[in-house]
Amino acid sequence: MPNERLRAVMEVGGWTHAALADVTSVDPKSVERWVNLGRTPRRATALAAAEALGEDVHALWPALRQARAARAVSPELVALYGQRADLPVSVFVDLLSQARQRIDVLVYAAVFLHEAYPRLNDLLRKRADDGCTIRIAVGDADDPNVQQRGREEKFGHGIESRCRLALLHYRPLADVPGIELRTHGTTLYNSLYRADDQMLVNAHVWGVNAYGAPVWHLRRHGDGGMFDTYAGSFDAAWDTARPVEG
Repeated sequence: MPNERLRAVMEVGGWTHAALADVTSVDPKSVERWVNLGRTPRRATALAAAEALGEDVHALWPALRQARAARAVSPELVALYGQRADLPVSVFVDLLSQARQRIDVLVYAAVFLHEAYPRLNDLLRKRADDGCTIRIAVGDADDPNVQQRGREEKFGHGIESRCRLALLHYRPLADVPGIELRTHGTTLYNSLYRADDQMLVNAHVWGVNAYGAPVWHLRRHGDGGMFDTYAGSFDAAWDTARPVEG
């Protein structure tokens, strides 16, 4: 099928097959095939031709419109889990235990941590005693966004009671130096568990409880990557949260 767009652009600009062939370093017969047979040149040649013609390369040859290939593996991705239930609690505990500078936790409730590891507060006190800055944000049970999440995951008022239970678990830490506890009412898209330059990201999926949603384990690799995106998200949510008094 002839390339009528290319033919029209060449006619308007007064381009002959030979002239376009000259600026693109190809044989005039190649240009003739582009026009009359609708052949698509190599990308580099097409870009040179489009530049000479003053036209968008994808308008002339739509077949060259390709999405950028995704990287098969990100250097920041340590592991990917199909659902949070696939992870033993020891993965979370080990991550937090390794922290030396910073621990950030952003959740609605995540009471599974205290239920499966009752010594979690002791671990966090120890990390704070050793100089870690710890920020914990749990959902505000009275906030409409939190209550909406409960309805969406078909958990009903259960999420509100679990937020209150989470706050009950963490409240003894509110007066510990180095630990700050807040409640938030954000529309939470992911639960975040950060320890220094590592992070567990538990995706939130509409209609699915967090334990049935995927988790990815990230390790920071340079500036501006996925890790920094989620870290910035935590900071933004933290700024909206309200401090909890001891």
